[in-house]
Order: sequence, then structure tokens, then C-alpha cells
Amino acid sequence: MNTEELVKAFHTEKQDFLKEYLSENPESEVGQLIKSLNLTNEQNVIMEKIMNTTLTDIFYTILLGLDGCASIGGIQEMYELKDENGNQLNREIEGYAYKYFHESD
Repeated sequence: MNTEELVKAFHTEKQDFLKEYLSENPESEVGQLIKSLNLTNEQNVIMEKIMNTTLTDIFYTILLGLDGCASIGGIQEMYELKDENGNQLNREIEGYAYKYFHESD
């Protein structure tokens, strides 16, 4: 796995969470809670925007934190992130994260 594949996998995970949370027959507790609100179509659009923005903020911040470009829990430092073959995966995360989480959504 290279850096772009890692970031893309995070983005796919975000999209999967969003799809589950807003599905007609959610299996997750979050999805069931949202469904229990019996939102109108207009409210569903707003809820989707809220969830999409929230998940983007969370995943993007974690990725940037791993790259040393943002803090995690108030601590900002560089981490050495490698795949199982020892290939370094950070120092390019920030650019790919912006591409996938802000340009493609």
C-alpha cells in the first residue's frame, strides 16, 4: 500500500460510514438513532450535510495528525507510519487528504 492508497482507503471508509448512517435499514446504532428522528426530506438533506462534514473533519484531521500537519489531542508531532513491508507512508498524506476529502466530495 502506498500513501495515496492509504488516504483513499480512509475516504472509502468515510463514505461507507455515511452510507450506513443514512440508509433506509441501518444496522448501526447511529443509523438507527437518525432513522428514529423521522426526519422530513428537507431535514434529511441537512442531516446528510452534517454527517458528511463531521466525518470529513474527523478523518481529515486524523490523517493530517499522522502526517504531523495537525495536532491529535493537542499534541502535534511527526509520526513514522509504515506499511507491513516497511515502506514509509507519511509526508505526502496532507496533499492526498486534501484531494480526497475536499476536492472529490
